[in-house]
Amino acid sequence: MVARTQPRWQTLDWKRDLALAFTRPAELLAYLGLDPALAVGGGEAAHGFPLLVPRGFADLMEPGNAADPLLRQVLPLPDEDTERPGYTRDPVGDRNAVLAPGLLQKYPHRALLITTGACAVHCRYCFRRHFPYREETSRANRTAALSALALRPDIDEVILSGGDPLMLDDAALGRLLDRIEDIAHVTRLRLHTRLPVVLPSRITPALCERLAGSRLKTVVVIHANHPAELGAAAAAALDALGARRLLLLNQAVLLRGVNDDPDVLAALSERLFALGVRPYYLHMLDRVAGAAHFDVAEERARRLMNHLRARLSGYLMPRLAREVPGADSKVTLA
Repeated sequence: MVARTQPRWQTLDWKRDLALAFTRPAELLAYLGLDPALAVGGGEAAHGFPLLVPRGFADLMEPGNAADPLLRQVLPLPDEDTERPGYTRDPVGDRNAVLAPGLLQKYPHRALLITTGACAVHCRYCFRRHFPYREETSRANRTAALSALALRPDIDEVILSGGDPLMLDDAALGRLLDRIEDIAHVTRLRLHTRLPVVLPSRITPALCERLAGSRLKTVVVIHANHPAELGAAAAAALDALGARRLLLLNQAVLLRGVNDDPDVLAALSERLFALGVRPYYLHMLDRVAGAAHFDVAEERARRLMNHLRARLSGYLMPRLAREVPGADSKVTLA
């Protein structure tokens, strides 16, 4: 095992943290004491979806372990080059749910606003890895999306997604929240973000105060798949959000070789609850092109949930679900 001291680059400046992120597979592998040849076949660009891993997230990986579950989520592999039937570039039907450019509606009474194409980490199983962000997130399209939202009094909840909405800086995010708050019929805001987990320095006091001060009932939905992702820095970020009485939920994705084990899933639920986060959904993999090697069969997923029920209290159990294009809601499997 390779020994490492506490890195000196750590800072409260989230933009600096992001600028220091790993962007080349060989560099990340060398940092972990692994053979850079493991990245051969995934390529530096990996079909236009390059590696991006903050150093703080890399520090949670086990040095010398090529099968580390956090590394597996982010390292481009030759498996991505294999085409599989049923795996598409739009696995959840985003393109058929467009109300206006950058504004999607799949379910009644709520709409999803694509805020940015940027993320702090590139997860190889991302269902929007092929999404045309450049076409959907221009300033003109943002204005059109908000105008369309204002004309839909049946929509009372707005979901900020992306990319990751917290990749907007405080000023840009504040302006967006101001405009949503000006729409009287919107009463709830849901913010889907992975940054408290992979870039905890983004969770600043100013951000927490802005979210807590909104007239909208605000829910922060984080994304953690494995208990090892929730280190001390993530715990501090979640504590800061929870201290403002923001409801914290977690959505995980069931991933082969990452968390398809009842002990791992139980530990994830317990760690989340200890940090004030409610386990919410455990999603079946969205069948996006390039991610078939992460898939877990539905029968196995149901067995895993049965194991979890035998050992966890009900409030620690996430709902196993799959998103089916065109359905009126997520399809709950267990």
